[in-house]
Amino acid sequence: MNQEYWHRQSQDKPLFGDLLWSRPESRQMAGKLLVIGGNLHGFAAPAEAYTYATEAGIGVAKVLLPDALRKTVGRVLENGEYASSTPSGSFSKQALAQWLDFSGWADGVLVAGELGRNSETAILLEQFLAKSGAAVVLSRDAVDYLYTSPQDVLNRQNTALVLSLSQLQKLVKAAGFPKAVTFSMDVLQLVELLHDFSQQYPVKIITEHQGQSIVADSGQVSTTPQALDIWRTKVAAYASVWWLQNPSQSFEALTTAVSEASGDR
Repeated sequence: MNQEYWHRQSQDKPLFGDLLWSRPESRQMAGKLLVIGGNLHGFAAPAEAYTYATEAGIGVAKVLLPDALRKTVGRVLENGEYASSTPSGSFSKQALAQWLDFSGWADGVLVAGELGRNSETAILLEQFLAKSGAAVVLSRDAVDYLYTSPQDVLNRQNTALVLSLSQLQKLVKAAGFPKAVTFSMDVLQLVELLHDFSQQYPVKIITEHQGQSIVADSGQVSTTPQALDIWRTKVAAYASVWWLQNPSQSFEALTTAVSEASGDR
């Protein structure tokens, strides 16, 4: 079977080494990332994403939190900004203008998760994705908001999802895709499914299965040995940085990002 679309990457030999040698030489040229997430009861995901983005080589990053966290976070979180929140402490619908304003400043947006379960936040995220033209990466519970209207995000340009196999299973099912994601499938079967899925939809997918990080973009699929036990936040942050620094080479950038996130280089 001819599978020219499947690219196998090893930790000691990145597939796209030229990207490693052409990185920005200064922070001023390394791009701006907006990290969104958190709710009154937790903000570890956006805080960790900020740390990982810095580690990955971003020029400047800002973290946008619900203003219910202002007293809790105070000045602890560097470059923290705040947007309107609900009485329960999640982002409210009124935060849309702030999300759009800050995303206009950034070269890329990472919705890192810990958004909480809130109907207003669901509406906010839906409206933001519809109105913003920014390149957006979504991970953790941000993905869980997408099952109700999956076609909206699946057909959105400049969108990447960093999601667990369980989340991918739910999303593929909600989209009515004819092939099902199962935990019993091997890597080859999942690669074939994602090849077909990413040809039908412009969304970019990063997931993990059987010790492999898998990237799918426009029919191309890469697999990379995964060395991280807790991987979504770190991989999402690295993917955001590498993608915004290489916007015209999304597949190559995301494939390199998963290698860099789990490697020791």
